[in-house]
Amino acid sequence: MDIAKNHAQTTKLAFSGLVIALYTVVMYLTQSFAFGQFQVRIATAIYALAYLFPFLVVPLGFSNLLANMVMGGLGFFDIVGGGIVGLLTAGCCAWLGTKKKNPWYVTAPITLIPALGVSLWLSQILGVPYFTLAGSLLVGQLISGIVGAMLVHSLKRIWRL
Repeated sequence: MDIAKNHAQTTKLAFSGLVIALYTVVMYLTQSFAFGQFQVRIATAIYALAYLFPFLVVPLGFSNLLANMVMGGLGFFDIVGGGIVGLLTAGCCAWLGTKKKNPWYVTAPITLIPALGVSLWLSQILGVPYFTLAGSLLVGQLISGIVGAMLVHSLKRIWRL
C-alpha cells in the first residue's frame, strides 16, 4: 500500500515538474507578444489543466512567479502578484473541475483573474489608467481563456476523465 502511495506522489511530482517546464517554455517562446499592449499570454491557458488535475494549483502559481521573475522585469509586486494571480486562477479552474462544471467555464477565470488582477499593480507601475490597462489585458486573456477551455475539452476526451 505504501509503495502505491509513493508511486502516486512521485507521479504527481513528475507531472507537476513537466507542467512547470511547459509553462516556462511556452512563456519564453511567446514573450514577444506576451508582454505587449494586449498581452496575449498563451501560457496562461495552461492554468486550465488544474480543472483536470487539482494538484497542479501550486505548481501553476509557481510557474507564473518564475516566469515573471525571469522574463517580466517589473519588480517585486509583479513577481509576487503574478504568483498570487496564478494560484487564484488555477484554484478557480480546479474548483470548477471538482464541481464537474462544463469545461468551457474555465474561460472566465483565465480571462478575468489575470486581466483584472494584474492591472491593479501594473497600472501603478506603468502609469496607465486601470480601466485602460484592464481592457487591453482582457482582450489578450480572452484568447488564452478560450485556448484553455479547448485544451481541457480535448484532454478530457483523450484521457477519458
